[in-house]
Amino acid sequence: MITVASRLSTLTLAALLGGGASNALAESPVDFINEASAQGMADIETSRMAHQKTESKAIKDYTIVVINDRTTANQHLAKIARKLDLPVASREEVMSKAKALIPHIQDGESFDSAYTASQVKTTEHTIEHLQQEASTTDVPEIKAFVEETLPRLEHHLELARALRANR
Repeated sequence: MITVASRLSTLTLAALLGGGASNALAESPVDFINEASAQGMADIETSRMAHQKTESKAIKDYTIVVINDRTTANQHLAKIARKLDLPVASREEVMSKAKALIPHIQDGESFDSAYTASQVKTTEHTIEHLQQEASTTDVPEIKAFVEETLPRLEHHLELARALRANR
């Protein structure tokens, strides 16, 4: 059985490697939308799982914020793709990629701690990804998406850090 710590370490390594690759060259709008959508779906699914498993009201409240904001962001990405007539990945492909990004967090006493720690790491990675894209893209719709989404993600990060500190 994979421990929470080793699974989170693997997720963190994958996030860092993915972040490093996106820093080398600007992503195409299609690649950015596919990657951001998968990250959003992973965050939504992880937060749904946490909402069901935790007994903490603070974490339940946090998961609702994350689910709502990330759903809105993914809907916005889909609108951008349609507007720009981009050939983005199917929902099934995005879900498959998202599943690979979802950390395995075991039940038990350490669940809340593992969830909040993973939220801090993945949200930091997502913020870095969006900032990198904003500095390299020449697509106004994507710049606008980043400008709209970053403050929400920064708020998620503040909340996740506070939750982690209270564990």
